[in-house]
Amino acid sequence: MAKEYKISSARLKQLEDELHYLKTTREKEVAEHLKEARSFGDLSENSEYDEAKNEQAKLYGRIAEVENILAHAVIIDDASEENSGRIGLGCVVTVLDLDVDETETYTIVGSQEANPMEGCISDDSPFGRAMVGKTEGDTVEVEAPVGMLKFKIVSVEKKA
Repeated sequence: MAKEYKISSARLKQLEDELHYLKTTREKEVAEHLKEARSFGDLSENSEYDEAKNEQAKLYGRIAEVENILAHAVIIDDASEENSGRIGLGCVVTVLDLDVDETETYTIVGSQEANPMEGCISDDSPFGRAMVGKTEGDTVEVEAPVGMLKFKIVSVEKKA
């Protein structure tokens, strides 16, 4: 069974737009670059041609990756848990780190949207798995490489 990718409808649109760009504009650019590199002569010693072929391979790899994600995408349905107060995909969670007494805010997202530097944590990560299904006021333990971390959930909001 193929892996399912949980994504928001906004991310689905981004991926569809990217795929369209890759298959139209970018593919033509790479083909033109390849054609130009071929014109430089002997292909066995032509670094421009090698570079163009590598660029083409990367392009086709990305197209295949995006098509796979789109084929196995599961759109996050925000309405199902909207009023339950439970943490799920699309929730903005503020937690108090009980070890250092600091609060931090994270958004729980699908793996394709995860970006820890921007506070978007995957539901597949240890932190995300520990948070999903919990409610405001719960204390959660997360196993990390440095040991067990304890968090108290301060607030849970649905991302608008």
